[in-house]
Amino acid sequence: MESVPFGEQGIPVQYECDDFLVLDKPIGLASIPERNPAAISLLRLLSERRQRKFYVVHRLDKQVSGVIVFAKTPEFHRYLNLQFEHRRVLKTYLAVVHGRIIQGGRIDTPLRRFGSGRMAVDAAGKACITEYEVLGHPPGATFLQVRPLTGRKHQIRAHLFGIGHPIIGDPLYGDKLMQRAYLRMMLHAASIEFRLPDGRLFAAQTPVPVGFAAGSDRPVHGAAY
Repeated sequence: MESVPFGEQGIPVQYECDDFLVLDKPIGLASIPERNPAAISLLRLLSERRQRKFYVVHRLDKQVSGVIVFAKTPEFHRYLNLQFEHRRVLKTYLAVVHGRIIQGGRIDTPLRRFGSGRMAVDAAGKACITEYEVLGHPPGATFLQVRPLTGRKHQIRAHLFGIGHPIIGDPLYGDKLMQRAYLRMMLHAASIEFRLPDGRLFAAQTPVPVGFAAGSDRPVHGAAY
């Protein structure tokens, strides 16, 4: 399905029907209002442009690009919330991390939020599971496909940092001086899949940002958005 421009922001609509809408969120734009309610967010832009209410189903961190779903009705909002709650939604991300990972694996360690806002491994935290596969090895880095089987805050970022491979450009996890050298955080929500109420499988994908797979130990230039 061809993307169509969303307003003056040029945010692609990947799919839309009476019940929900799928967008390709750019980096640097919050999914929902942050502490400052007057700040621009994707939800605010969408609501103002369409002059209607949309319902938040899930979120992407401000520094993450890619596929995001908003419900258009209270009924479908409840339905999708249940799908997420019962882990029936498959989300696939692409990430470029520092260092060399030889093979894929599974991270099954609990995470807890600390006062700094960061998440970290802690036995007293909530159960979190992340699976990853190796797609390639740019210089000094590893290109991964990542699937979070749970949906905790910063789960992918904290889990990869916890195994010694922070995501390139992540402003919270990893050496701050080194991470500031990059133009973006190399984490992209590539696709989402879930069953519709009639049993059909719905799947939406977003394009891989230009130059994303070539992320390396050098500052990333020419990234999309």
